Amino acid sequence: MNILVCDDDKDIVDAIGIYLENEGYTVFKTFNGLEAIEVIKDHDIHLIIMDIMMPKMDGIRATMEIRKENNIPLIMLSAKSEDHDKVLGLNIGADDYVIKPFNPLELIARVKSQLRRYTTLGSLETRSNVYQTGGLIIDDESRTVTVDGEEVHLTPVQYKIVRLLTANAGKVFTIEEIYEKVWNEPSFNPENTVTVHIRKIREKIEINPKEPKYLKVVWGVGYKVEKL
Repeated sequence: MNILVCDDDKDIVDAIGIYLENEGYTVFKTFNGLEAIEVIKDHDIHLIIMDIMMPKMDGIRATMEIRKENNIPLIMLSAKSEDHDKVLGLNIGADDYVIKPFNPLELIARVKSQLRRYTTLGSLETRSNVYQTGGLIIDDESRTVTVDGEEVHLTPVQYKIVRLLTANAGKVFTIEEIYEKVWNEPSFNPENTVTVHIRKIREKIEINPKEPKYLKVVWGVGYKVEKL
Protein backbone atom coordinates (compact mmCIF):
# COMPACT_ATOMS: atom_id res chain seq x y z
CA MET A 1 0.00 0.00 0.00
CA ASN A 2 1.08 3.58 -0.68
CA ILE A 3 1.27 6.05 2.20
CA LEU A 4 1.90 9.77 1.78
CA VAL A 5 3.73 11.56 4.61
CA CYS A 6 3.55 15.36 4.63
CA ASP A 7 5.52 17.44 7.15
CA ASP A 8 7.87 20.41 6.71
CA ASP A 9 10.36 18.75 9.09
CA LYS A 10 12.46 16.47 6.88
CA ASP A 11 13.79 14.50 9.86
CA ILE A 12 10.25 13.63 10.96
CA VAL A 13 9.27 12.60 7.43
CA ASP A 14 12.36 10.41 7.09
CA ALA A 15 11.83 8.81 10.50
CA ILE A 16 8.18 8.00 9.81
CA GLY A 17 9.20 6.71 6.38
CA ILE A 18 11.66 4.25 7.90
CA TYR A 19 9.04 2.75 10.22
CA LEU A 20 6.44 2.51 7.45
CA GLU A 21 8.86 0.94 4.97
CA ASN A 22 9.88 -1.63 7.58
CA GLU A 23 6.20 -2.62 7.68
CA GLY A 24 6.20 -3.12 3.90
CA TYR A 25 4.49 0.13 2.88
CA THR A 26 5.60 2.35 -0.01
CA VAL A 27 6.18 5.91 1.22
CA PHE A 28 5.74 9.15 -0.71
CA LYS A 29 7.42 12.10 1.04
CA THR A 30 6.18 15.69 0.76
CA PHE A 31 6.92 18.86 2.77
CA ASN A 32 3.88 21.09 2.30
CA GLY A 33 0.22 20.80 1.40
CA LEU A 34 0.68 21.76 -2.24
CA GLU A 35 3.20 18.98 -2.80
CA ALA A 36 0.86 16.50 -1.11
CA ILE A 37 -2.06 17.41 -3.38
CA GLU A 38 0.10 16.99 -6.49
CA VAL A 39 1.28 13.53 -5.40
CA ILE A 40 -2.30 12.44 -4.74
CA LYS A 41 -3.26 13.51 -8.26
CA ASP A 42 -0.51 11.39 -9.83
CA HIS A 43 -0.41 8.32 -7.58
CA ASP A 44 -2.74 5.81 -5.95
CA ILE A 45 -2.44 6.78 -2.27
CA HIS A 46 -4.10 4.62 0.39
CA LEU A 47 -3.43 6.71 3.52
CA ILE A 48 -2.12 10.21 4.36
CA ILE A 49 -0.16 11.39 7.40
CA MET A 50 -0.48 15.19 7.42
CA ASP A 51 1.14 17.84 9.63
CA ILE A 52 -0.83 21.02 10.38
CA MET A 53 1.75 23.82 10.48
CA MET A 54 3.58 23.95 7.11
CA PRO A 55 4.65 26.64 4.61
CA LYS A 56 2.91 27.38 1.28
CA MET A 57 -0.19 25.39 2.27
CA ASP A 58 -0.86 24.13 5.78
CA GLY A 59 -2.44 20.79 6.67
CA ILE A 60 -5.85 22.25 7.39
CA ARG A 61 -6.26 23.77 3.92
CA ALA A 62 -4.67 20.75 2.26
CA THR A 63 -7.08 18.41 4.03
CA MET A 64 -10.03 20.53 2.95
CA GLU A 65 -8.86 20.36 -0.67
CA ILE A 66 -8.25 16.60 -0.51
CA ARG A 67 -11.68 15.96 0.96
CA LYS A 68 -13.35 17.66 -2.01
CA GLU A 69 -12.55 14.66 -4.20
CA ASN A 70 -11.64 11.58 -2.15
CA ASN A 71 -11.96 9.85 1.19
CA ILE A 72 -8.41 8.59 1.67
CA PRO A 73 -7.81 7.86 5.39
CA LEU A 74 -5.97 10.83 6.89
CA ILE A 75 -4.08 11.03 10.17
CA MET A 76 -3.26 14.56 11.27
CA LEU A 77 -0.05 15.47 13.11
CA SER A 78 0.47 18.55 15.23
CA ALA A 79 2.64 19.86 18.04
CA LYS A 80 -0.48 21.61 19.34
CA SER A 81 -2.40 19.83 22.07
CA GLU A 82 -5.31 22.21 22.47
CA ASP A 83 -8.71 20.62 22.08
CA HIS A 84 -9.94 23.17 19.52
CA ASP A 85 -7.15 22.17 17.09
CA LYS A 86 -8.07 18.53 17.42
CA VAL A 87 -11.75 19.29 16.91
CA LEU A 88 -11.00 21.46 13.88
CA GLY A 89 -8.88 18.75 12.29
CA LEU A 90 -11.52 16.09 12.80
CA ASN A 91 -14.33 18.38 11.63
CA ILE A 92 -12.68 19.14 8.29
CA GLY A 93 -12.16 15.47 7.50
CA ALA A 94 -9.22 13.99 9.41
CA ASP A 95 -9.83 10.41 10.56
CA ASP A 96 -7.40 10.50 13.47
CA TYR A 97 -5.17 12.96 15.31
CA VAL A 98 -1.67 12.39 16.75
CA ILE A 99 0.13 14.94 18.91
CA LYS A 100 3.89 15.45 18.62
CA PRO A 101 6.10 14.11 20.03
CA PHE A 102 4.58 10.68 19.44
CA ASN A 103 5.58 7.07 19.85
CA PRO A 104 6.35 5.74 16.32
CA LEU A 105 4.91 2.34 17.23
CA GLU A 106 1.64 4.00 18.25
CA LEU A 107 1.55 5.86 14.92
CA ILE A 108 2.08 2.59 13.02
CA ALA A 109 -0.74 0.99 15.03
CA ARG A 110 -3.04 3.88 14.11
CA VAL A 111 -2.03 3.56 10.45
CA LYS A 112 -2.92 -0.13 10.44
CA SER A 113 -6.20 0.56 12.21
CA GLN A 114 -7.24 3.18 9.66
CA LEU A 115 -6.28 0.95 6.74
CA ARG A 116 -8.29 -1.94 8.19
CA ARG A 117 -11.30 0.32 8.64
CA TYR A 118 -10.92 1.72 5.12
CA THR A 119 -10.70 -1.68 3.47
CA THR A 120 -13.57 -3.06 5.56
CA LEU A 121 -15.79 -0.24 4.33
CA GLY A 122 -15.16 -1.13 0.71
CA SER A 123 -11.93 0.38 -0.52
CA LEU A 124 -9.83 -0.80 -3.42
CA GLU A 125 -8.08 -3.47 -1.42
CA THR A 126 -11.19 -5.45 -0.60
CA ARG A 127 -12.29 -5.82 -4.18
CA SER A 128 -11.90 -9.37 -5.38
CA ASN A 129 -10.34 -8.18 -8.63
CA VAL A 130 -7.41 -6.41 -6.97
CA TYR A 131 -4.29 -8.36 -6.05
CA GLN A 132 -1.35 -7.03 -4.08
CA THR A 133 2.02 -8.24 -2.88
CA GLY A 134 4.04 -5.49 -1.23
CA GLY A 135 4.23 -2.62 -3.70
CA LEU A 136 3.09 -4.78 -6.62
CA ILE A 137 -0.61 -4.15 -7.28
CA ILE A 138 -2.80 -5.56 -10.06
CA ASP A 139 -6.22 -4.09 -10.73
CA ASP A 140 -7.99 -6.65 -12.89
CA GLU A 141 -10.89 -4.30 -13.60
CA SER A 142 -8.74 -1.63 -15.24
CA ARG A 143 -6.08 -4.21 -16.19
CA THR A 144 -3.33 -2.04 -14.75
CA VAL A 145 -0.16 -3.03 -12.92
CA THR A 146 1.69 -0.69 -10.58
CA VAL A 147 5.00 -1.29 -8.84
CA ASP A 148 5.82 0.97 -5.90
CA GLY A 149 3.32 3.53 -7.19
CA GLU A 150 4.53 3.54 -10.80
CA GLU A 151 2.41 2.02 -13.57
CA VAL A 152 4.11 -0.77 -15.52
CA HIS A 153 3.05 -1.57 -19.08
CA LEU A 154 2.86 -5.28 -19.84
CA THR A 155 1.79 -7.22 -22.92
CA PRO A 156 -1.44 -9.25 -22.56
CA VAL A 157 0.51 -12.48 -22.00
CA GLN A 158 2.87 -10.85 -19.50
CA TYR A 159 -0.14 -9.43 -17.67
CA LYS A 160 -1.75 -12.88 -17.41
CA ILE A 161 1.44 -14.37 -15.99
CA VAL A 162 1.87 -11.65 -13.38
CA ARG A 163 -1.81 -11.84 -12.47
CA LEU A 164 -1.60 -15.61 -12.00
CA LEU A 165 1.45 -15.37 -9.74
CA THR A 166 0.27 -12.34 -7.75
CA ALA A 167 -3.23 -13.72 -7.19
CA ASN A 168 -1.52 -16.80 -5.73
CA ALA A 169 1.36 -15.00 -4.00
CA GLY A 170 3.84 -17.36 -2.38
CA LYS A 171 2.73 -20.39 -4.39
CA VAL A 172 5.28 -21.93 -6.74
CA PHE A 173 4.12 -22.62 -10.31
CA THR A 174 6.10 -24.84 -12.64
CA ILE A 175 6.74 -23.72 -16.20
CA GLU A 176 4.21 -26.30 -17.40
CA GLU A 177 1.54 -25.01 -14.99
CA ILE A 178 2.12 -21.42 -16.03
CA TYR A 179 1.84 -22.31 -19.71
CA GLU A 180 -1.35 -24.35 -19.29
CA LYS A 181 -3.09 -21.71 -17.14
CA VAL A 182 -2.05 -18.70 -19.25
CA TRP A 183 -2.24 -20.18 -22.75
CA ASN A 184 -5.16 -22.45 -21.79
CA GLU A 185 -3.80 -25.45 -23.67
CA PRO A 186 -1.65 -28.48 -22.87
CA SER A 187 2.04 -27.68 -22.59
CA PHE A 188 4.60 -29.15 -24.97
CA ASN A 189 8.19 -28.06 -24.41
CA PRO A 190 7.09 -24.68 -23.02
CA GLU A 191 10.43 -23.81 -21.39
CA ASN A 192 11.67 -21.28 -23.93
CA THR A 193 8.30 -19.57 -24.33
CA VAL A 194 7.64 -19.09 -20.63
CA THR A 195 11.25 -18.24 -19.78
CA VAL A 196 11.39 -15.44 -22.34
CA HIS A 197 8.18 -13.89 -20.99
CA ILE A 198 9.41 -14.19 -17.39
CA ARG A 199 12.68 -12.47 -18.31
CA LYS A 200 10.79 -9.59 -19.93
CA ILE A 201 8.50 -9.28 -16.92
CA ARG A 202 11.44 -9.12 -14.53
CA GLU A 203 13.03 -6.37 -16.61
CA LYS A 204 9.85 -4.32 -16.19
CA ILE A 205 8.88 -4.91 -12.56
CA GLU A 206 12.28 -5.30 -10.91
CA ILE A 207 14.61 -2.37 -10.31
CA ASN A 208 17.48 -4.84 -10.39
CA PRO A 209 16.47 -8.18 -12.01
CA LYS A 210 19.61 -9.78 -10.56
CA GLU A 211 18.32 -9.03 -7.07
CA PRO A 212 14.55 -9.64 -7.44
CA LYS A 213 12.20 -7.83 -5.11
CA TYR A 214 9.01 -9.59 -6.22
CA LEU A 215 9.38 -12.31 -8.85
CA LYS A 216 11.41 -15.15 -7.40
CA VAL A 217 12.89 -18.03 -9.36
CA VAL A 218 12.72 -21.32 -7.49
CA TRP A 219 15.51 -23.10 -9.28
CA GLY A 220 14.57 -26.47 -10.72
CA VAL A 221 10.93 -25.97 -9.79
CA GLY A 222 9.34 -22.82 -11.20
CA TYR A 223 8.39 -19.26 -10.29
CA LYS A 224 6.46 -17.39 -7.63
CA VAL A 225 5.67 -13.82 -6.63
CA GLU A 226 6.53 -12.84 -3.12
CA LYS A 227 7.67 -9.71 -1.29
CA LEU A 228 11.31 -10.32 -0.48
